[in-house]
Amino acid sequence: MLIFFLGVLSQWIAWRLQLPAIVLMSISGLLVGPIFGIISPAERFGELFSPIISLAVAIILFEGSLNLNFKEVKNFSKPLWRIATWGAFIAWIAGSLAAHYMAGLSLAVSFVIGGLFIVTGPTVILPMLRQAKLKPRPAAILKWEGIVVDPFGALLALFAFQFVLFAMGEESASAFGLFFLASLFSVLLGIVAGWGMGRMFEKGQVPEFLKSPMVFAVVLLVFAVSDTVMPQTGLLAVTSMGIMMANMNITSINEMRHFKENISVLLISSIFVMLTASLSLDILIGIFNPRIIAFVLAMLFIVRPLSIWLSTIGTDLSFQEKLLVGWIAPRGIVALTVSGYFAATLMDAGFEDAELLTALTFALVFSTVVAHGFSIGWLGRKLGLVSSVEPGILIVGSSRFTVKLGKMLHDMNKNVLIVDSAWGRLRLAREEGVPNFNGEILSEHTEYEKDLTPYETMIVASENDSYNSLVTSNFVPKLGRTHLFQTAIHIGNPKDFHASLSGKTLFGPEWNIQALEEKAEEGYAMRKTQLTEQFTYEKFREKSVEGTIPLFIERAQGKIEFFTAENGAEPKTGDTIVSFSPPAHQEIRTQEKLETSRIKSGIQS
Repeated sequence: MLIFFLGVLSQWIAWRLQLPAIVLMSISGLLVGPIFGIISPAERFGELFSPIISLAVAIILFEGSLNLNFKEVKNFSKPLWRIATWGAFIAWIAGSLAAHYMAGLSLAVSFVIGGLFIVTGPTVILPMLRQAKLKPRPAAILKWEGIVVDPFGALLALFAFQFVLFAMGEESASAFGLFFLASLFSVLLGIVAGWGMGRMFEKGQVPEFLKSPMVFAVVLLVFAVSDTVMPQTGLLAVTSMGIMMANMNITSINEMRHFKENISVLLISSIFVMLTASLSLDILIGIFNPRIIAFVLAMLFIVRPLSIWLSTIGTDLSFQEKLLVGWIAPRGIVALTVSGYFAATLMDAGFEDAELLTALTFALVFSTVVAHGFSIGWLGRKLGLVSSVEPGILIVGSSRFTVKLGKMLHDMNKNVLIVDSAWGRLRLAREEGVPNFNGEILSEHTEYEKDLTPYETMIVASENDSYNSLVTSNFVPKLGRTHLFQTAIHIGNPKDFHASLSGKTLFGPEWNIQALEEKAEEGYAMRKTQLTEQFTYEKFREKSVEGTIPLFIERAQGKIEFFTAENGAEPKTGDTIVSFSPPAHQEIRTQEKLETSRIKSGIQS
């Protein structure tokens, strides 16, 4: 209970304080584990501890690979391929040399552990990317590298171990053949399982309520079968299965992604608490060994940058992208769990210095998680690789009203974009100079063609109520219901649309898109009114022309808050109210201008 609670609590606190969640999870595990001795998961779970961790990692890796659609990297497959192959090889050799000369490990142990340390797994990189909001290209490179290289790190360490035993004369050449056959088997097993599940889903042979549970069970089965044939190959199998399903255009893939993402968040939170809580004080003290510190510094500032810069020579990656990718390489759960396996195996084989592996690995994991978790957002902004410092507003549906709304937001220097599938309906937006995009917001091609990462708020205001509800329900997992707005239902009974299918109702239940369009045709215009101590919100309401519709508030800090039917915003002194006002008589306009000038003159005096 405590593990689950601390994991989710760490995620929530990290979200509230905008801190790296991985860091808080690790700290909470250390506090309840080795520091205060409240729990010791390794002792409590006993023999189940390692299998639980391994199965959880398999689910997390599969969830990450479900997002690996090849369309995402079609424009930069060359640098990604270089990083995942030559970059991994360079990191292996350089990391092995660092472990030998810096940490003082034997060449054999360094050769094995150097292969493992090429991983930058999804358990740490995905939460970081979710928080940093990088531009699509560097974010995709880091995500793909983390997921694809993750299983190969364990396989590379296993290959190095087999090679060491062969060099010592304790293993025959046939062991290499078995190793490669087992690796091939795991890839084929994952591909066949993924293809089979996808075909069953598309043919309607699995009901909707069983799809996610069945995938969950098959992932565990594929992992267990592959790992039984050859240890540490299960991760490769589930990654192959996920990539296969991600590229089959399965209609229910989004529902599976949402289910797996929820499971992964819970598992990542819990596993980091379990692993850090299971460490001993001796291991914590051991990480302050000067040799270990020197090794960590070499991995951070020499091995990783060197592998990225050498492997991406001749690619179209910019200097800023190379610098960011060359710095960000957090290690996570796979490194911790697999290093424990190899520490015991190497010690059984007579390599006594392998007892340092656990402390060495934890030092690298914790250092990279802290250093990269706190720096990824800052460095991304400094290098111009963050999508937008200020969250943007995405408007779905182009009309007279939405163009007027977009124009006002654009003139207020807000990041706004109007999206519509009809080129003709965007004509007015183009004429007014409002940023716009011609495409279907529900199409996956839109996500690849247009960077939607900067837009944290969405307004859905098409003429089709059902379409509006479909769009809002589709984007709930990505944006959250508090950032989704739609115009009021104007056809049929609003009660026919369940609350779970709709966003917040903009402006009020009577202001549907047709009503707003009629007002726009009557000459209604957008107007800004700044509130002062003399001209309060109450006076604004008294002076407003009859029929004025308050739309949103710009807070003194620049944040936008929309008026909704669910809860009215509370304007304060210093805020600016934007309203949709009828064409007032010239005398009223002149009077308001004179009154505003008088108030300002009084303030200045």
